[in-house]
Amino acid sequence: MNIEIWSIGKANEAFIAPGVEYYFKKIKPYMNISLEVMQLPKKQITQDIQQTKKAEGEMIMKKLTANHHLILLDENGKQLDSAKFSDQLQQVMNTGVKTIVILIGGAYGVSEEIKKEAKQTISLSKMVYPHQLVRLIVAEQIYRAFSILHNTPYHHS
Repeated sequence: MNIEIWSIGKANEAFIAPGVEYYFKKIKPYMNISLEVMQLPKKQITQDIQQTKKAEGEMIMKKLTANHHLILLDENGKQLDSAKFSDQLQQVMNTGVKTIVILIGGAYGVSEEIKKEAKQTISLSKMVYPHQLVRLIVAEQIYRAFSILHNTPYHHS
């Protein structure tokens, strides 16, 4: 079983990368985890928001396979507390899915096609965060979820 975080946008700022790696090291005993930052080629970036979302959607769809369980992060998604998020991860893992993909969409969100492909759509908050910071938050929440599932002292209810 693997978890892949896919993020549309630029590479991590220097202060984000060590935090993401910190949590990835803590997650490794439980699960393989990786981060893939995807960026459109410059020639595909336009001022047309819908065109950009479409191009990003096509890039995502090329990578998505039947072995993936896509969880979309979206400001209009369902808000979960950490315990419920860990329950949801456990339920997905129990289905035998090979890879859970957690998608952080582009600056303008994702195409309708991607929204339809998502098995779940969740929101981290009603607030909006920079995509790079979301990568760190997601890494921490995945670690927290595994600490809850394995009853380790990291998460205190």
